[in-house]
Amino acid sequence: MRKLFIIGIGAGNPDYVTVQAINALNKVDVFFIPDKGSEKDGLNRLRTDICERFITQKNYRFAHVKRPQRAATSDYKADVDDWHARIEADYQRLLAEELGEDECGAFLVWGDPALYDSTLRIVERIAAKGTVAFDYELIPGISAVQALAAQHRVALNRIGEPVMITTGRKLAEGFPDNAGSAVVMLDGEQAFKKVAAADLEIFWGAYVGTQDEVLVSGPLSEVKDEIEKTRAELRAQNGWIMDIYLLRTPEK
Repeated sequence: MRKLFIIGIGAGNPDYVTVQAINALNKVDVFFIPDKGSEKDGLNRLRTDICERFITQKNYRFAHVKRPQRAATSDYKADVDDWHARIEADYQRLLAEELGEDECGAFLVWGDPALYDSTLRIVERIAAKGTVAFDYELIPGISAVQALAAQHRVALNRIGEPVMITTGRKLAEGFPDNAGSAVVMLDGEQAFKKVAAADLEIFWGAYVGTQDEVLVSGPLSEVKDEIEKTRAELRAQNGWIMDIYLLRTPEK
């Protein structure tokens, strides 16, 4: 039966790749690589660099698939469902056409595929339909959340307080009342600029774990303009940006 690994490869530093992931990499016959456009070629180069560094046998191959764009209407959940359906069709074709009956395939997922990533969800949908028979396994990775905290040398939690992981879209509605700390992902609109609380601290990072890493921290009111300017410069320079940040209230 076909075998599929969904492998978390960390936040960008090859040193974040776990021993479990390395063992899985060395069982793979074909790696399925999403094509997100020329501006993100650097992400795929990091994928291939990881393969070259950790795989001892060199008879593996790559199968590339163009990643469709997500529509942007007022119905966010409907847009995502439609987007996932189109990706699902492409992935199902890959499994049927590119992976032999007794071969092993893999998706290499940035960070941890169990945290804010849709690969597992899409694979589950394909498996449930039963059109292509395969077994699959999830290999956890070092997430950008973990890497951000480590690079800033902070603990995400405060004693006795919860930590929320959310998105920029949700943060725009206001800083959560029930969390002293909030890790914000997928914030293309820099929602931290709209947060009313003036006493928040921010720990921001772009390209965390890579050689291009940039970190900024301090009182939100004092560094938010610096972050906005730095983010714009980095995006213009590289053609894309991956950033994440921690917001937290002052310690009581």
